Amino acid sequence: MTIRLRPHLLARLATLTVCAALLTTADVAADDLPKTFLAPAWPLLYSEDFTEPLAPFSGQPVGFASGFRGWRYNLGTHGGHWDEIGGAFQGVENPEAHHPATASYGIDFKDAIIQCEMRLDDVADQGRRSRYLQIKTTDTKDYLVVVTLGVGGLTGRLFDDAQINPVTHQRMEVSPVHVAAPVKLGEWHSVLLEIRGEDAVGSVDGHGVALSAPIIGWDKHSVMLVAGTQGSFRHLRIWEALPNPDWPKNKAALPTPAPAPKPESK
Repeated sequence: MTIRLRPHLLARLATLTVCAALLTTADVAADDLPKTFLAPAWPLLYSEDFTEPLAPFSGQPVGFASGFRGWRYNLGTHGGHWDEIGGAFQGVENPEAHHPATASYGIDFKDAIIQCEMRLDDVADQGRRSRYLQIKTTDTKDYLVVVTLGVGGLTGRLFDDAQINPVTHQRMEVSPVHVAAPVKLGEWHSVLLEIRGEDAVGSVDGHGVALSAPIIGWDKHSVMLVAGTQGSFRHLRIWEALPNPDWPKNKAALPTPAPAPKPESK
């Protein structure tokens, strides 16, 4: 027997189905919303738990920064080696390369909250110079803002489009601001990079720093994960960043870069 529904009943059924799906998504996501300083997180733009093989990237990359969608990693010894292990994405620096392990996810966005858990793996350095983990954002050609997790805390930095590093030929890192936190080897820590307009906040386990500059507001094209020596990432989320009327009050309570010293008068 064939049951035929009238058009208005079909439309009502479709509406009810969509509403039910939205309510279910909201209920699930609400339990996982990060506690933020700069902007509320919603909706969810991307989620990765590193339990299934990552699909190859698509598009035509423009350097390391843009032109692709999806994950780019394990492209050569220079960028280290990455593996999915037990629901974590582990980056291992090649000791001979003198360059951290890097993995990038291509996604276009403007304002976002990047959330993940990080662990500085407790392994021998094997001659590798630094032990740290980073989240970086890029425009079409270079870096914009970075948060760095190390033993003892987190540091936020901007990149200056007017200054080029003579060694890397990339934008110079400027305006560092650090917050102390009980970060130790072998332990998981919750890290956020919040971006809205010309403001950004980096935080670890609720300890945050604030950054402000026009470059933060530029269009972004990828998120890069970086591991110096060896480290792991899990539960990666990228959220849209919504307006927050409490941001001026929250910003006033966060560490910000020290102002540049004034030139001495002659």
